[in-house]
Amino acid sequence: MLKFARVVHFDDSDLSLYDPVAPSGEWAVSGGFAFADWQGSEDEKARNAFEKGWLGVGSFGRATAVMVAEIEPLQLGEVRSRLAGYLARDFGAPDHKAALAAADQEIAFMQELCESQDLNTVLLVHREMTEAGVHEECRAVKPRAATVH
Repeated sequence: MLKFARVVHFDDSDLSLYDPVAPSGEWAVSGGFAFADWQGSEDEKARNAFEKGWLGVGSFGRATAVMVAEIEPLQLGEVRSRLAGYLARDFGAPDHKAALAAADQEIAFMQELCESQDLNTVLLVHREMTEAGVHEECRAVKPRAATVH
């Protein structure tokens, strides 16, 4: 069983936090690479994306929370292809091979993050700029058993 992250929304607050917003159910990666040369921003939505936004792979919008889910190998291949295309188109990867290598690194990081988590665990990310560059920290919120009263 392969695990990966999917965007989840518990309310509509992301609509005011990000532009664009990743839709629920979309596969997601950290997307921290987008901030490699972050200089800060006066734009509140850009700051939110930097500080706490996961990157949806498809819309390339941001979301505050992702949930650990099962992913099929074919779906993972689609994530790889879309992410490589995005890296080539919007981040200037020198060629398709380099874009695929960068996508593979981002996917491996997300798989590693999800691998030890239970399904349905919610993941949150927090980034800050340090003297050494972008520091990214992830927090896991374990699922609780539902009870009926």
